[in-house]
This record gives sequence, C-alpha cells and structure tokens, in this order.
Amino acid sequence: MAWFKRQSANIKTDRSDRNDTPEGYWLNCPECGTITSQRDLEENLLVCPECGHHYPMSGLGYLQLLFDQGRFARHDAHLHSVDPLDFVDRKAYPDRIVAAEKKTDLNDAAVSGTGTIGGHPASVAAMDFTFIGGSMGSVVGETIARAVRRATDEDRACIVVSQSGGARMMEGALSLMQMAKTSANLAVLAERGLPFVSILTHPTTGGVTASFAMLGDLNIAEPNALIGFAGPRVIRETIGRDLPKGFQTAEFLVERGFVDKIVPRGQMRESISHLFDLLMEPAPVEPVPVFLEENGRSS
Repeated sequence: MAWFKRQSANIKTDRSDRNDTPEGYWLNCPECGTITSQRDLEENLLVCPECGHHYPMSGLGYLQLLFDQGRFARHDAHLHSVDPLDFVDRKAYPDRIVAAEKKTDLNDAAVSGTGTIGGHPASVAAMDFTFIGGSMGSVVGETIARAVRRATDEDRACIVVSQSGGARMMEGALSLMQMAKTSANLAVLAERGLPFVSILTHPTTGGVTASFAMLGDLNIAEPNALIGFAGPRVIRETIGRDLPKGFQTAEFLVERGFVDKIVPRGQMRESISHLFDLLMEPAPVEPVPVFLEENGRSS
C-alpha cells in the first residue's frame, strides 16, 4: 500500500522554488506604491499607469520614442573615452569605462541619431543615466556637438535629451570644456535659424544644466524631473538658509520661467511635431503622380 503514503520528501514547500517570474519583473512605484509588471510599464512608456510617475528611460529608448515609427540612423557609436589624467579612485578609470560598457552595451553616456519627427528632418542626442550616472565626459560632449553640427549642416531640427549627474570628474577640465563646445555649436545652429529643443528628464544637474540643457528655443521637462546645478545640501550650506520645498522640480521651475513647458512622456513626440510644424518649413510631401488618359483627361 505504499502508493497511499505521502511522499513528503518530494514536496517543495519553498514558494520561491515555484515562482517562475524573473527577478525584477514586478516593480513597486516609488510614488503611489502600485505594483506593475515590467511588460505593462514598457507598453506604457515606463510611466506608472496609476499616478503618472516617470521611471527612467534609456537613451536609445528616447530615440525610439521621438523618431517617427521609432526608426532612425544611429551615429557616433564608435567613440570611446580615453584616460588623459591616469585617474584612479576606487578603481582605475579605464576599468570603470569597460565595466560601464559591459553593463549598458553602450559606448558612453550619450547616443545620437537622425530621422524624422512629424515628417520633419531632425538630429537627436539622448543621454543615458545608467552609464556612470550620465556624467558628461569628452565623448558625451563630442556626441552632442556632432548631433548639433549634423543638424546645422543638413538643415535639421535638433533635440537633446538630458539626464545626468553633471560633469565627469575623472576627466577634470576636459569634461568642463564640453560645456563651451556644445554651447558654441548651438550658437551656430541658432544663426542658421534652426530650432533647438531641450528635453530635461530626471535628473538634469551640474554642468549639463549650466550649458546646453538650458539653451533650448523651448525647454521641455518631464513631470517631477529634478533640475538644478548644485545639490540642495550644498546650496543650503552656501547661502545659509532653508530652501523652498521642491525648489528643483520641473513644476517649481515652470512657475519661475526657467522651464517653458511640462510634457508627459506619452505626449512628447506629438508636442514636438506640432512645434516643428510651427517653426519649420512644411514637411516634404511625395508628389502625387498624374496619369493622362487617351482623351486628355487626367486621373
């Protein structure tokens, strides 16, 4: 009668052993606590369906979001950082770069591409916070500068999506020089009368905020994005007084004119397309062929 006996040794009591869901598949919204699957979030552009909290998005994700049908030609993926200062903190800078490249499958903290937005030719550069905190080194500055020059040379609108902790300390003054280089290229773009839209996401801080991020003909921010130069603690110790609540949020800066508009991620492409309709020549339309009939009438 052994078949009547419970084979307890073969029964798994650990719930995790029966859970086939990959780790990190369910995400708990930091704002409202709603638990959402990774798939549902991706379908909603990484925005919480309950409260609208904007989760971080990759640089390539922003390119796919902005360009028509998510199609674009990628540029500058061959650029890689060097180590001009032989910088070492907890690890050597070249080792940190290699680890970041393996982790993100990116060459640095900015990606660029060309395509169309609402039918208008555009050049876009987007930063990526997962690569050493989106810090701005020589490669990031060169990628953004090339995107701007590409817009200037090819009569394209230009967009830069910022998400950064600021200048990359491992490159010292070379990192700070990128502020001047990107700003100078944007001045040439402005002389050509081509629009520049700056999109500020969470977070946009440091030397990025102090240069190209705030130079847009239109500065657009995602909801609740942190935007500022120095951190709240540094500012408080410098001026010796308490700061207004939420003073570095996109909403606070819109009220004071530093940011022109707050646009949710799901409306970003449509809003920019409408802006380009106003600022640029009409998008080229393919001519409709005219066929002549034997009696001379066209169809």
